[in-house]
This record gives sequence, structure tokens and C-alpha cells, in this order.
Amino acid sequence: MDAAISQDELQLAARNHGMPLEALRYPITPAGLHYLLIHYDIPDVDPATFRLEIGGAVERPVSLSLDDLRGRERIAEPITFECAGNGRALLEPRPLSQPWLTEAVGTAEWAGAALQPLLDEAGPSASAVEVVFTALDRGVEGDVPQWYERSLPIADAAGGLLAYEMNGGPLPPQHGFPLRLVVPGWYGMTNVKWLTRITVVEEPFTGFQNAVGYRMYSPDGVPGEPVTRTPR
Repeated sequence: MDAAISQDELQLAARNHGMPLEALRYPITPAGLHYLLIHYDIPDVDPATFRLEIGGAVERPVSLSLDDLRGRERIAEPITFECAGNGRALLEPRPLSQPWLTEAVGTAEWAGAALQPLLDEAGPSASAVEVVFTALDRGVEGDVPQWYERSLPIADAAGGLLAYEMNGGPLPPQHGFPLRLVVPGWYGMTNVKWLTRITVVEEPFTGFQNAVGYRMYSPDGVPGEPVTRTPR
């Protein structure tokens, strides 16, 4: 592979940025210094009409406005994110993607409503196995047109936070305004930005971001184990 940075990689680098490593001095990374990875175009969302829909294999579908979510108990905690592709540019041969070195990390104080009580209110079926989180950003990846979607086993989704604040203020547009998922201990791609729908499913989700993206691949291109949690 040519060692030069490609035009596609330059375009990715222009849209995204890593955290300057001197920002490690801050226990909470300022929002403008927190690493950023945007898969597709940043959606333009009207918070006044925004709804979060919870459905699928549930007894009682739930529809919530931002005010509904803000009216619930507010939980705030510092959580560190790391991109699953951190260090990618150091690989040989180098994959053609966001050329991270070691700077794709950041710690913010995320605040919002706990997901578990909402799932309990919706009442997942006894056969439920996963929860799919669907975003408002849409694009083409691997020649597949798609909304950005990721799933989690239902037991792991229970620890999620529906975050509407970052470092004490509203989410910046690039970090998922007006609502995003935050799941402590999982790589960054799990924390779905611009979250709009939560779907309980009774079979494993086979969407691109789970079945094709974010997996360990063998040298001959065979997909293997999925990328999940950050090392403890």
C-alpha cells in the first residue's frame, strides 16, 4: 500500500479530529478538544419537534419529547470514550480510514436519563435478545445506504444513558444534539449520536455496523469477533 495519505483520508481528517494529548491534563476534556468521529452528515434536528420512539418487541411502545426526558431523574457522570480505530494509522499495512494515531480519546461529563427504567416501562418480550439504536444521520458505507444503527445485548443496553448534556451544557451538534446514547465501557461507535429510535428485537441485529463494521478481520478479509468493550 502507498504510505501517502489518500484524498479520502484527508477528507475524513478534515471532518474529524483527535484530542491534543496535552489535554490529558484536564480531568474533564473540554468539548472542543474531545475527539470527534462523524460517520455521515450531521443532521439538522428541531428540538421542539424531536421524539424518541421505543418500540419493537415490547408490550407498551413509548414516545418521548426532550422535555419528557428532561423531566426524569437527571444522572451525570464522567465517562471516557475511545474510538475502536485508535492507533489505526500505526498498522502495517495501514487501513484506508480515519488516520488515528493515539489521540482518539476523551472524557466528558454526560448527563441525561437512565435507559433501564424506560425499557422496563415499555416491557420487552420474554424472547427479546437485543436492543437496536437508530440515529438520524444517514449515508452510504460499504456501498450500503443506511441510517447509522448499532445494537447491544439487552442486558448491556440496560446500563445505557440517554444523554442530552455534555459538560453541563446541551450536546453540541457534532456530538449528537439533541440526544445520544452513552454506554460506559464500550468503544465509541456504541454511543449512537442523534438517537431517535430504540427497537427491541427477538433476533440478533444484522445491520451493517454490527455485521460488517467494527469486527476483527483475518488477513484474507474474513470477519471475526465483533469489537465491543474497551480493555479494563
